Amino acid sequence: MNFKRIHHVAIIASDYQKSKDFYTNILGLEIIQENYRPERDSYKLDLKIGESEIELFSFPDPPERPSMPEAAGLRHLCFYVNDIDEAVAELNQKGVETEPIRRDEYTGGYFTFFKDPDDLPIELHE
Repeated sequence: MNFKRIHHVAIIASDYQKSKDFYTNILGLEIIQENYRPERDSYKLDLKIGESEIELFSFPDPPERPSMPEAAGLRHLCFYVNDIDEAVAELNQKGVETEPIRRDEYTGGYFTFFKDPDDLPIELHE
């Protein structure tokens, strides 16, 4: 195998418009394309994040996440930022609550967490 990067991460939103607003207007991700699939009553929004993508889906009545955050499966998303203090300040100005910034005891890097509209944990790492 010759993996080069993560192509995309898929997220299923319980409230598509609320999540679309969060990822585009709050986080500032660029829309690549948006499609409505009537046969599934589902939206698919492709968002650009660096060289990767986030696919934001809507489905009628999706099941809830089993538990936070230690359920088996994907634990959280992590976005790298150049200046964590600046990123946290910008999120806070937009009404997004963040945890206190901490320092990773193994890597020495700084990180914090916040949540999307469906309580998906998202990490910022500097």
